[in-house]
Amino acid sequence: MKIVFKQIEIKDKNEVLALFKETAEKINKMNINHWQYWKNPPQEKITWVEEGILNHEFFFVENSHQENLGMVRILNEDLLYWGEQNEKAKYIHSLVVREAYNGKGIGTKILQEIENNAKNDNCKYLRLDADSKNPKLCSYYENLGFQKVGKKELSLSTYNLYEKNI
Repeated sequence: MKIVFKQIEIKDKNEVLALFKETAEKINKMNINHWQYWKNPPQEKITWVEEGILNHEFFFVENSHQENLGMVRILNEDLLYWGEQNEKAKYIHSLVVREAYNGKGIGTKILQEIENNAKNDNCKYLRLDADSKNPKLCSYYENLGFQKVGKKELSLSTYNLYEKNI
């Protein structure tokens, strides 16, 4: 399956917030206490989304039929979670796959596409975080070759930091 990253614009902010809410509700059904703040996001999270959109970091993920499969945020630096880093990397946040497409390998395909783009951009690492309260997600990333290299405590949760040498 071919996937396409489509730049999210500020006019799409409500759709982005709706995708976060939809995902939080899906996660809640699995009895995992992760991302529940997206059901009614605090202003700091709304601002985080707005800044990401204005910085051209948020993308809808579509298939070749222009169906929305989900979204992802891709950054060239991530000072909040990772601080200042010397090695060139791509930072992945907010990887969301719509429930209708779960279990079809879409998340893995998205990560592979980001990895290919990062290699073409001469990056040494892919980096991401996962809420430490979601062991299934942490295992998913570890099974894809990401190694846990640290933790970051923020006001809403504690996050495991993962990187993959590419």
